Amino acid sequence: MANSYLTRTPSSTGNRKTFTISVWIKRSEISTNQKIFEASPDGSNRTEITFKTTDELQFYAEVGGVQKYNLKSNAKLRDTNAFYHIVCAVDTTQSTSSNRVKMYINGEQITSLADNVYPDQNFDTLVNYASQINVIGRRNPYSDFYFNGYLSHLSLVDGQALAPTVFGETDSTSGIWKFKSPSGVTWGTNGFHLKFENSGNLGLDSSGNGNNLTVSGNGTQALDTPTNVHATLNALSKTVGDTTVFTNGNNTVTKTGSNSDNSYAYTTIGAMSGKWYLEAKQTANVTYGFIGVDTIPNMEESIRNDSNPGDSGVGYRGDGQKRVQGSNSSFGNTYGQNDIIQVALDLDNNFVYFGKNGTWQNSGVPTSGGSGTGGIAITGISGYNTEFMGSIVGDNSSGEGSATWNMNFGNGYFGTTAITSAGSNGNGSLFEYDVPSGYYALNTKNINTYG
Repeated sequence: MANSYLTRTPSSTGNRKTFTISVWIKRSEISTNQKIFEASPDGSNRTEITFKTTDELQFYAEVGGVQKYNLKSNAKLRDTNAFYHIVCAVDTTQSTSSNRVKMYINGEQITSLADNVYPDQNFDTLVNYASQINVIGRRNPYSDFYFNGYLSHLSLVDGQALAPTVFGETDSTSGIWKFKSPSGVTWGTNGFHLKFENSGNLGLDSSGNGNNLTVSGNGTQALDTPTNVHATLNALSKTVGDTTVFTNGNNTVTKTGSNSDNSYAYTTIGAMSGKWYLEAKQTANVTYGFIGVDTIPNMEESIRNDSNPGDSGVGYRGDGQKRVQGSNSSFGNTYGQNDIIQVALDLDNNFVYFGKNGTWQNSGVPTSGGSGTGGIAITGISGYNTEFMGSIVGDNSSGEGSATWNMNFGNGYFGTTAITSAGSNGNGSLFEYDVPSGYYALNTKNINTYG
């Protein structure tokens, strides 16, 4: 959503003193100013929810350039794998100042605050104010501070300060805060509920009010939701060296810079058992593109010190060779710009298979089980039987120019381009080619069931 946003300008005034904003968010970029919600006609009058460059969450209002309230968390929200649930509840009619504005993350009220300035009693915000534009996903009117990531079930309730339990609940088994569909909510004059279920109309209001929002930019619908989190590339786990840029919800990675180092990116989700499938398209025609599998770096290794993970893992290079823990040998066809590479990772039998444009290389048979026909054994990878395995992509030569990979972990897109036609056996995920029987997309539901 890095150049996408939604807008609505209320035609009539609702309740400016009392309202609730709830949204489920998965971040793709950290350490930058990013707007989640803003009601603002100009740079000096605004009510907003923002991720700061220091990754704190801020709920802020000013009028005429004068601060009216300011809640900013001490906690730094830097997780780019899971969804956060954010609720901001306002009722400025309350007699106790700290009850007038509340901020919640994953069901818990944030009381450890770097800033805690509360509004005057009966303060009128710019939310639910007629003719004042509401913007989701960027700053108004400067057209910057775009939100980069995933949004799900974004709600504005006009006239009530609601608890987070209206929109989420604690799982009785895991104790994890999880999504709950809001029911029985009185949405008020300007209230809306964006489920993002209609791919052709992402601004469709499901509250019943008909308060639809206008969509701008090239944002796309994703299957990645709070109830089923999909793998992406991990912007926090990459090799040192040239600049690595992550875009399109961390499903696209581009290497730029001095070309002095190999460059790789890792998935956010790995597994220790089961069978997993993904697709990748290289859109920069480099000779030594590389896609493979390796142990997922732990927290101490989040920025890999080795400039060549192919020395510990296994993979398929653009020159047609396989690389197995630092050694290259003949394997399959060369690949380059716009070729789609398939990866089938069998962690039950410890083999990985690679395909190109629908043909499994080395006469591979991903369903061959223990015989591993045409596959590459992964049993020699350090820690393979004790650590999570996941995919890596990058370039395997320090002399290459820029290298770009677009990943499809089951959402049905390479970058912002939809797959041409969905293959079979996707089990709810969308891939270009047929998924081998018994293989699944890397997401939390599948890992819970098949991992």
